[in-house]
Amino acid sequence: MLPIFLCSVISLTIVIERFWVIREENVAPKKLISSVCLALQIGNKENAAILELGKNPFLGALFSAALAKKNSGVEAMRLAAESSSAFVANELDRYLGALGTIAAITPLLGLLGTVFGMITVFGVMESSGAGDASVLAGGISEALVTTAAGLSVAIPSLFFQRYFERRVDELMVLLGHDIEKLIELLSEE
Repeated sequence: MLPIFLCSVISLTIVIERFWVIREENVAPKKLISSVCLALQIGNKENAAILELGKNPFLGALFSAALAKKNSGVEAMRLAAESSSAFVANELDRYLGALGTIAAITPLLGLLGTVFGMITVFGVMESSGAGDASVLAGGISEALVTTAAGLSVAIPSLFFQRYFERRVDELMVLLGHDIEKLIELLSEE
């Protein structure tokens, strides 16, 4: 049960951390994008919104990559943003593999606990006989608790892994759309 408990703590920590990090206002803040678009349209490159966007680890990374290639043309800006998007996707996907691993191994840990419990029950039956069915049923019931615990950790872990993978895909599409707007504004200058 201890490994299952540790897996549940790790899983819960990852879920809370991912909910905090991959919020839309953290990844692609709408107000900031609007402010940056306005600053680019009026030609104010020293605007506070542009400087703030540069600090954003997601959209800011794409924008900075595109801005660095501004003098090389639109295609160069798009390629730079696209190559940076792999880094951004990696940051957004962080820990989701661990969440999937927890979803895969906790049922197996539960099953392992059940097998050990059953071995213990059969060992008791061998030494004292199988005369008391309540002792046998209690031992089997206790052994199955680990399987239930493993499944109780695995099911939510798998659910949240799939949810976050889908959310990351949505955010990457949103980032692509937003960076395309910014590249168009940069190219108009």
